[in-house]
Amino acid sequence: IVTALALAGTLNFNPETDYLTAPNGEKFKLEPPSGDELPSRDFDPGQDTYQHPPAESSSVNVDVNPSSNRLQLLEPFDKWHGKDLEDMRVLIKVKGKCTTDHISAAGPWLKFRGHLDNISNNLLIGAVNIENDAVNKVKNQLTGEYGGVPDVARHYKANGVNWVVVGDENYGEGSSREHAALEPRHLGGRAIIVKSFARIHETNLKKQGLLPLTFADPQDYDKIRPDDKISITGLKSFAPGK
Repeated sequence: IVTALALAGTLNFNPETDYLTAPNGEKFKLEPPSGDELPSRDFDPGQDTYQHPPAESSSVNVDVNPSSNRLQLLEPFDKWHGKDLEDMRVLIKVKGKCTTDHISAAGPWLKFRGHLDNISNNLLIGAVNIENDAVNKVKNQLTGEYGGVPDVARHYKANGVNWVVVGDENYGEGSSREHAALEPRHLGGRAIIVKSFARIHETNLKKQGLLPLTFADPQDYDKIRPDDKISITGLKSFAPGK
């Protein structure tokens, strides 16, 4: 139908009853399209490449080249030590809109989806730092120098320093990209504190063991400075609304 209307150049064209005019002035009608609903030789099912899992898999190992840039076996995240989280650093105080693309950029980065450590090099590189209105430039509170967000996060992790992210409204809007939650957990994040979350991203953060916290008063966002230390206390009795 679309092709017929394009040939006619008008939406008023009815290919069942109306004629078209050839360059030589001859009028003609379009033939109704036809196809084999049931091909005479049946449908080609293609090649069956499915491999049934072994009945006994305890002895099966998944071998991944340790030098691969594209694949990496996941290792369990560290468990909560049962204590309160003290003196955490603010990795970045995000200004304005921060979608999953700001948190975990797509494009060429997607080739690292199977390698958590490599794809974590895009953590929050699209988020705007409220301190300097810059992208991917935050102050390392341990050295006093500015660096990329993933680099500073790695430095904190290497020095045993937990960190949090402070964000604005509807933090994590966008696709349900799990790497936007996996990456901050992998690089030592413990909590994301914002005015409000996009629902799916909040759920993904919980799945990865990060605390998705919202300000009881959104105005408190303005009180937090990039060089603040943040402690989250009373974790043993933590609950919604507390």
